[in-house]
Amino acid sequence: MHPERIPLTKVKSIRENLREKGLLKNFLKEHPYDMIQNQGSQKSALPRKVFHQPLRNYFDVSMVYVGNITIGTPPQHFSVVFDTGSADLWVPSIYCHSMACVTHNIFDPFQSNTFQYAAVPIQLEYGSGKVSGYLSYDTVRVISHRNTHLSTDRETYHHGVVFENAAFDGMLGLGFPALSIQGVTPVFDNLKTRGFLDQSVFAFYLSKNEEGSVVIFGGVDQRYYRGELKWVPLTKRQYWQINLDRITWKGYVIACKFGCQAIVDTGSSLLLGPDTAVNNIQKLIGAKYFHNEHAILCSAVDTLPDFVFTINNVQYPVPAHAYIRKDSDGFCFSNFKGLRNYFSHEETWVLGDVFIRLYFTVFDRGQNRIGLATAV
Repeated sequence: MHPERIPLTKVKSIRENLREKGLLKNFLKEHPYDMIQNQGSQKSALPRKVFHQPLRNYFDVSMVYVGNITIGTPPQHFSVVFDTGSADLWVPSIYCHSMACVTHNIFDPFQSNTFQYAAVPIQLEYGSGKVSGYLSYDTVRVISHRNTHLSTDRETYHHGVVFENAAFDGMLGLGFPALSIQGVTPVFDNLKTRGFLDQSVFAFYLSKNEEGSVVIFGGVDQRYYRGELKWVPLTKRQYWQINLDRITWKGYVIACKFGCQAIVDTGSSLLLGPDTAVNNIQKLIGAKYFHNEHAILCSAVDTLPDFVFTINNVQYPVPAHAYIRKDSDGFCFSNFKGLRNYFSHEETWVLGDVFIRLYFTVFDRGQNRIGLATAV
């Protein structure tokens, strides 16, 4: 006997009601995402390709970029965040009865003839909350704009409690296997091992508009950046982690004075750093604490100078229009946020979507490096 299922029409109706009342937009405005996770088989006969997966930027102010996948046979559709700060795939299922699952698409294992139940309890912890459930296996398809399917069987999803007003159903982690649940092969590793891709790389272009963003699997598209890619070696194969030389403002070093670590994370909206350093930055730009945010005068966008992140001896300016965001009500807030001691052993920064919007980013698993170039 299985739990009572929530009709898909009811799920959609609840989501639409939330949108009409403005609750979803208000939630996204007030809760920038911080989804960084706390811590071969026979090749296919299909031709290798480069796949473009379109992403949507919900309401702009939320800075959460969502794309489509399917799970199961026949396929069930879900929207997910393609997250370089974690390595597992999860979506909610019919076994979840919280409001978070009522307001999202849910997976029904009884409707999939490729479903396998592993019955292993799991719990994943992110900067914005926890997800718990059970490990299972099924066929996953990442859908490209050419309606080509990338199939990886025996991939995982998790039944769990999600955020009620999140703009996505689940997460698809693109971190290293060391970050995943033990014994589980991440989606990208399956694609790579089974020979679906031209190269062992994926890349992100994040637009400021609702449409136009993309994650590219298997190659790089020069239409999305200017100049040459600057390559940065990884310092650790877990997160996409690199050395950060320093952070300067008006020519003065204001953080990472003796070098530090940086994690490039598509699952985090903001620029995250140690509390002390971030609080100092808020003072420098005149941001004041207000309802769990740091508010700032909107006119500051026209007067404040760039913050410069120096990576592998190359300077990457982050201008005021990037580190200050304006919400739909006309108020402005800082895009810097404290990390709440996630990485107490060393100074670590997380370069989220605020940074990746400025710089087209290539994640190269073949040579364990990251490529950066000015986005168009």
